[in-house]
Amino acid sequence: MRRRHSLRFRVAAAFAGLGAFLSLVFAVGVWFAAHDVSQRLMDQTLKAELDDYMARRARNPRSLPPDTAILRGYVAVAGAGFSEIPAAMRNLSPGKHEITIDGAPFRVSVADQDGGGDRYYILFNEERQQRREQGFLAYLIAGALLMTLLAAAGGLWLAGRVIAPLTELAHAVGQAPAENPPKLSGGNVPEDEISELTRAFDRYMSRLAAFIERERTFAADASHELRTPLAVIRGASEVLAEDANLTPTQAQRVARIERAAIEMSALISALLLLAREEDTPVDQSCNCERLVRQAVERHRPRAVRRGNSIELAIEAAVELEVAPALFSIVIDNLVRNAVAHTEGGSVSVRLCADRLIVADTGIGISNEDIGRVFQRYYRGASSGGAGIGLSLVKRICDRQHWEIALESRAGGGTTATLRFP
Repeated sequence: MRRRHSLRFRVAAAFAGLGAFLSLVFAVGVWFAAHDVSQRLMDQTLKAELDDYMARRARNPRSLPPDTAILRGYVAVAGAGFSEIPAAMRNLSPGKHEITIDGAPFRVSVADQDGGGDRYYILFNEERQQRREQGFLAYLIAGALLMTLLAAAGGLWLAGRVIAPLTELAHAVGQAPAENPPKLSGGNVPEDEISELTRAFDRYMSRLAAFIERERTFAADASHELRTPLAVIRGASEVLAEDANLTPTQAQRVARIERAAIEMSALISALLLLAREEDTPVDQSCNCERLVRQAVERHRPRAVRRGNSIELAIEAAVELEVAPALFSIVIDNLVRNAVAHTEGGSVSVRLCADRLIVADTGIGISNEDIGRVFQRYYRGASSGGAGIGLSLVKRICDRQHWEIALESRAGGGTTATLRFP
């Protein structure tokens, strides 16, 4: 996902863009106005000089045309040709023209004398004027850049003032405990959009706190009520296990009942742990090898019934700082799924120093399903479960900062890799 800039940056950028646009429009308008005024002044100067020279020559035919650093004058006498007229001017018709002579730009005004047949030329050297216009344009550009920077700085300052209440509100909401949120809209606050947003946050956080309290109460009550019958089951199974009249098969079944009750107690503790805040520290560690062996032996009878072989390889002794019940949930779900989706094949479980690998030769997972198997309540076409096991595995892995990955294809088996940090 593309990362969005902060609101303050976007407001400042909007101000800078607006300032740049307005400055550019103003600069272009001023430059064109100045250029037009300059052209008009040159044309007025040329007309005045041309009228003055024509009047002087009418009084004195030997009167010389103007010849300064800026103005030059020529006259083509009827019947005398254009020998003294620069070549660039000889074909000019009466009116205003732009020409270049020896690399220098000139504006030329051409006029014919009424009834005399003579043609008059007055040239205005535009080099100085163009240099002045270029300098003026540089000042305009510098001014536009300065206005853009000032608009950006002003926008940044103004955005900081505008969004300061939002920043304070976000900080207050972020620091507020979910179970006992403070009232954000207390005190003398002006009636504006921020106060309305604050009241909306108060209402939402109140509902959220009530929901959390209900969930917490339910979890505590459920765990308390479940522990009592489990304690009764464990006590009854211990009494039955001491009966000398039990056959070996019966004793084995009683032992399985007792073991299941113990595991259920640990599972309830693990689920309560998951229901707490994510950053709650757990001062426990587990022997992964022992739990992996127990999970394999627990599912071996079902694997045998489905005609599967199940192999276990322990390559390293792994100790993880995690509640044993949480790790047991993960390995138990992975092995159970491997056995349940394999028939007449093999399941292998390998514990390494940094990972746990559970592979099977079963029916595999289609490309459509593999991206959704960790979603809660999602069940593939061949799944017989409730769609909770793998989502619970993913939740535990996210909590413990483990990485869980599935590699599979339809009909080609599945490999689940659990990487420890």
